[in-house]
Amino acid sequence: MARQDFSFSHALRVRWSEVDMQAIVFNGNYLNYFDVAFTEYWRATGLPDVIAQSQAGLELFARKAVIEYHAPARFDDMLDIGVRCSELGRSSMRFVLEIFKGDELLVSGEMLYVHADSRLRKSEALPDDWRNVFIRFETGLPVKV
Repeated sequence: MARQDFSFSHALRVRWSEVDMQAIVFNGNYLNYFDVAFTEYWRATGLPDVIAQSQAGLELFARKAVIEYHAPARFDDMLDIGVRCSELGRSSMRFVLEIFKGDELLVSGEMLYVHADSRLRKSEALPDDWRNVFIRFETGLPVKV
């Protein structure tokens, strides 16, 4: 995707503790970067946070993570992480994420989350108001929660 196709982006600076012996970001840290950006995306939507979801007996389970490495990030690089909700299923949400340094694409990936009943550990339909928030957020319209 092009950078401008993302509905949301989050800036993050690479810290010394995140690089490996090759002086590049250790591959597992990119999932952390995705998670940080996804959390900020969620915050920007105004939807219930993880604490409110837990109190309601519901949560999002990570079902699938895919990462494709194109080029490395290095210590002190400023990264921009694009997040976009690309698909809404009955109970699932697919997000596309890409990490850029300037205009250079470093990493692309996707995360699939399932909305579930915490106690039963079974999928639960996405609430209609959540669907509306995602649709509005992704099209740049004001979000009403």
